[in-house]
Amino acid sequence: MQENMKLEKERLEQQIRFITEVDRVKNIFRQTYLADGRRKENDAEHSWHLALSAILLREHMKDDADLTKVMVMALIHDLVEIDAGDTYAYDEAGAATKREREVKAADRIFGLLPEDQGTYFRELWEEFEAYETAEAKFAHLLDNFQPLLLNDASGGKSWAEHGVHKSQVCKRNERIPETSEIVWEKMLEIMDKHIEKGNLKAD
Repeated sequence: MQENMKLEKERLEQQIRFITEVDRVKNIFRQTYLADGRRKENDAEHSWHLALSAILLREHMKDDADLTKVMVMALIHDLVEIDAGDTYAYDEAGAATKREREVKAADRIFGLLPEDQGTYFRELWEEFEAYETAEAKFAHLLDNFQPLLLNDASGGKSWAEHGVHKSQVCKRNERIPETSEIVWEKMLEIMDKHIEKGNLKAD
């Protein structure tokens, strides 16, 4: 009985250490502005927004997906940025080292947890990265659609600041139609609107 209590306490301490450590994700700021354009969002806000959007947008996906799994993916997919930092979507130089930086971060951060939970999170993170299952495709759609919606709401602010081209946005989102045609149509509609306004370059 005492041994079981000791193991349970050790497990709780590991979980608390992880919970405290991932609080740092609130200080990782992205290049996307909040809808009101006043400041840029952080990774924690982004991940919460994706998890909530998963519940709302599930009906528009072509394939059935395990909603709980998608929500967990959404909540953990950017935790590696605590160590690796945020890599802007259109930063080619940063993209070259992104995988190496993020794998190292995943080893450390998920390694803080009890082995079973650490393995569960790590496997889900790898599944998200692989972009093959219905759940990973849905989570990726959310990860790409949400910043586009915020760009629209904030007046194309981030696109204009970075001189982003429609071709870059389309390339980044080229697999969205396999998951949801209606979402892809909406994305194109938003892009074209911001080309007309001069916030997004046409080529």
